[in-house]
Amino acid sequence: MTGYVLLLRGVNVGGRTKLAMAELRAVLEDLGFGDVRTVLQSGNAVFTADTEPDEREIQAALAERTGLDTRCLVVTAPRLRAVVDGHPFRDVADDGSRMVAIFLEADPDPAVAAAHDPVALDPERIRVGDRVVYQWCPDGISKAPPVVPFLDRRWKVVGTARNWNTVTKLHDLVQRPTA
Repeated sequence: MTGYVLLLRGVNVGGRTKLAMAELRAVLEDLGFGDVRTVLQSGNAVFTADTEPDEREIQAALAERTGLDTRCLVVTAPRLRAVVDGHPFRDVADDGSRMVAIFLEADPDPAVAAAHDPVALDPERIRVGDRVVYQWCPDGISKAPPVVPFLDRRWKVVGTARNWNTVTKLHDLVQRPTA
């Protein structure tokens, strides 16, 4: 069984798109996933599966069962480890609530990415990795350039952001099996 992380976009943020985590766990268990655990209240889950989960199948099941229409991103345990290992700001990012990883649903078109580089929004605090964009927000996330909307509009790639505290918590959970 392989470990996976599910990231739901925009769930339980700002009082809209509400979803109880017990309901999310039930949907994932009904789809046949094992060791399902949710993390925080913002649409994060860790689970195991024998085969690569289909994001569209999870989205459809959530919509059918809960009425929630949101994008789902599935991240493998090795990919999450690579995101953590690739952290480009570890020497300066001293507050995990102000460090962000934006997980991308797909790779952008290279020509589009070159023409619309998000690093230009804040050259000292944004870096592009492999299907992830890192953003250090020392003055707080609300005061940082809005990278996710930039990626949606310019790259036409869906992304969802998690602060570094959440990323490392998910990483730790997906790397170890349940007891």
